[in-house]
Amino acid sequence: MVLGDQLSFDLAVLRALDPARDVLLMAEVEGEARYVPHHPQKIVLILSAMRHFAQALRERGWNVHYQQLDTPGNSGSIAGELQRWQALLHADEVHVTECGEWRLEQALRDAGLPLVWHRDTRFLCSREAFARWSAGRKHLRMEHFYRGMRKRCGLLLEPEGSPAGGAWNFDGDNRKPLPRGLRGPIPAQFAHDAITAAVVTLVRERFADHYGAVDTFDYPVTHDQAQQLWEHFLEFSLAAFGDYQDAMAEGEPYLFHARISAALNIGLLDVRRLCDDVDRAWREGRVPLNAAEGFIRQLIGWREFVRGIYWLRMPEYAALNYLGNDRSLPEFYWTGQTRMRCMAQVIDQTLELGYAHHIQRLMVTGNFALLAGIAPPAICEWYLAVYMDAFDWVELPNTLGMVMHADGGYLGSKPYCASGRYIQRMSDHCKSCSYKVEHAVEEDACPFNALYWHFLIRHRQLLSKNPRLALVYRSLDGMSSTRRDAVWLRGQRLLAHLDAGESI
Repeated sequence: MVLGDQLSFDLAVLRALDPARDVLLMAEVEGEARYVPHHPQKIVLILSAMRHFAQALRERGWNVHYQQLDTPGNSGSIAGELQRWQALLHADEVHVTECGEWRLEQALRDAGLPLVWHRDTRFLCSREAFARWSAGRKHLRMEHFYRGMRKRCGLLLEPEGSPAGGAWNFDGDNRKPLPRGLRGPIPAQFAHDAITAAVVTLVRERFADHYGAVDTFDYPVTHDQAQQLWEHFLEFSLAAFGDYQDAMAEGEPYLFHARISAALNIGLLDVRRLCDDVDRAWREGRVPLNAAEGFIRQLIGWREFVRGIYWLRMPEYAALNYLGNDRSLPEFYWTGQTRMRCMAQVIDQTLELGYAHHIQRLMVTGNFALLAGIAPPAICEWYLAVYMDAFDWVELPNTLGMVMHADGGYLGSKPYCASGRYIQRMSDHCKSCSYKVEHAVEEDACPFNALYWHFLIRHRQLLSKNPRLALVYRSLDGMSSTRRDAVWLRGQRLLAHLDAGESI
């Protein structure tokens, strides 16, 4: 079995089997497209990439049994397809690679099949290795994990093994706002061939009830195209990525970001080669160290770290709700119809492209969900549904742990909360917003401002002992009681609008 997020020629299953004897099964199924309302472009990406990969496998001599979504008799589930084909082929063994989602892996384990499991060697740290690293640690910190991964992989190191530039982390250099007039390069785009065009038509007809545009799809669907996207980033964006990776700008969805995470997460790119390319670009003087380090930290730091946490703590991790949030997700997350300019920009971009970079997710849509007290399952489902690169292993820890602090600090040492001032500093959204970022309690005040203090007040018992929030709580204590009452009441009014199902 080759799943839709396992489209790698280096997959362990392919290395273990024999094209002269064994059969590969690939199946498009309704259940995987609908268990959350996935963005239509995400469905197009996976189905088109699967069909191209099946074609490439056949050219390499494999016998591929491919079940399309609209094929009569399609069972609608991966487990159902495996059961049906195993019986049809009288297969002695069914070889599968570790799944990216606990839900799917559990369904396969419960299917009563003669399964032979293979480790997903596309990742640099196995589930078992991460469990060994985490054993005995009360809190897991990405920075400690990342340093070990750097040493193990030999990336950005001096000959004696010390970190290049004398430091492991240059994150302090990677938070610059975008200078006036600076814009990112023209993004790489990929035209539809016959396979992709057919998939777009299928998805447009079959998933018309899913939120998100389909006609703007221009993502890579083959290994060659993904490599072109990667080389475009190396040549035109990586050098500026470090300085401006946290910046946001009107009409600039990508800026200097690579836009490769979807291709990487489904197997069209290899993380080892990406890291080697970045290390080489730095050694050859083509990119500054803070850019190379910041990018490699995302790949072998956060990406591998959150996968490790996911498989270490599932399934109980998904049910965590440290702050006790229970508010429904506002309707404007699905429509973009809000007077908050930053939120409208990110949500509109998400619905159009299935994409937002990490700061847009963490400090705009995620920050609002945290401050407003949205129930973790609701916001986690939204992120999983609307983003091209979202698979449960990467989305759940990032959202539940880092965005929502629902694990109580297991993944991140503090809640990533901020007022509107942060968004003003890192973007140009506030200039054309209906709300005033300079105000906190007035009716035209930026909602982020009052909700920020409201969040800190209502969770004081849980959060005030966090040393990273000590300065913030001193500022809160320095407010006059009149001011604290005013921001509390403004926050209460905003949340009442949300509870009434109204936009703000």
